[in-house]
Amino acid sequence: WWIGIGHAGTLISAILLLLKQDWRTSINRFAEAMTLFAVACAGLFPLLHLGRPWVFYWLLPYPNTMALWPQWRSPLIWDVFAVSTYATVSLLFWYVGLIPDLATLRDRAKNRWAGYIYGFLAMGWRGSARHWHRYRTAYLLLAGLATPLVVSVHSVVSLDFTVAILPGWHSTIFPPYFVAGAIFSGFAMVVTIAVPLRAAYGLHDFITTRHLENMAKVMLATGLIVAYGYLMEAFTAWYSHDPYERFVQLANRPFGPYAHTYWMMLTCNVFIPQLLWFRSVRTSALGLWVLAFFVNIGMWLERYVIVITSLHRDFLPSSWAMYHGTVWDYATYYGTLGLFLSLMFLFIRFLPVISISEMRELVHETEQDQERRAEQLSTEGTVS
Repeated sequence: WWIGIGHAGTLISAILLLLKQDWRTSINRFAEAMTLFAVACAGLFPLLHLGRPWVFYWLLPYPNTMALWPQWRSPLIWDVFAVSTYATVSLLFWYVGLIPDLATLRDRAKNRWAGYIYGFLAMGWRGSARHWHRYRTAYLLLAGLATPLVVSVHSVVSLDFTVAILPGWHSTIFPPYFVAGAIFSGFAMVVTIAVPLRAAYGLHDFITTRHLENMAKVMLATGLIVAYGYLMEAFTAWYSHDPYERFVQLANRPFGPYAHTYWMMLTCNVFIPQLLWFRSVRTSALGLWVLAFFVNIGMWLERYVIVITSLHRDFLPSSWAMYHGTVWDYATYYGTLGLFLSLMFLFIRFLPVISISEMRELVHETEQDQERRAEQLSTEGTVS
């Protein structure tokens, strides 16, 4: 769930940058920060589930006296490399984009120590033509590296389930369905953060109705792909005539002991997002925020349904049981929510939420376009 939330930042920053979509400039900075904080929260879970988190480095391929080597056929190893690569590239991409703004903060710092810190992080940026040329080259290269990661990381995460032979998990629809779900939940979280941020700091001129509507359209498109994934799961189980798959997909999930969770998931992820077909919903900040909040809940319930409903009725009747979360389960999850919010508030406090340099460039280009249009109109008026 956390890794899925982190996908929108890379999509907004990297793919929309390569496609030259200017509307990304108002939301890309905090979306990238959200990516990093979400990946940090996600990284806690596999470490804790190792049982011995203090020896997590045993998962890495390094020479050692114990002659240990990673089991490359284990999905846990795939996760380690996929998530660590994604986190590294996302961090570099976020930091490189911050450098011109860090230099601005350095030049305007009122506190001497703040000036030293921002100056160190700005790495001697002076805004020369050479600096800008190298900055754009590095930024585009990192965008090109980050783009395939949007698809590959959550595909690898989905393989944790698909390589198992458990009914409900062993499905080829999982990689594209997980990627679409990740972008779906990621954009929902961006909206969940953007709307209160816009209201609290008066950013209505920067995060406009156009930005909200574009994000709503992406949510609608990816939500339809997620709905198709749910449909294909049920259809594949029915068409395969596999009694175990049929039991999980057509009996246990919709009508079993966790049926209420399944139908809540469908309501949040399939039925409620259909309201995005209406422009009045897409352009309403409050309505879109409420809808995005339901999507976040629905995507969490999706993970719950996938994991719990397949495990509580597997091939071994001796392992059949109902899941009851312990206090440590809930404490770990709520702790990651607290970590995410704490990191986000610190980011808002000490770093620019909106890219200063990109907004300056965009405003300059807009002013030039307006001047050209005014000249063109005056010329046409003179001729006529």
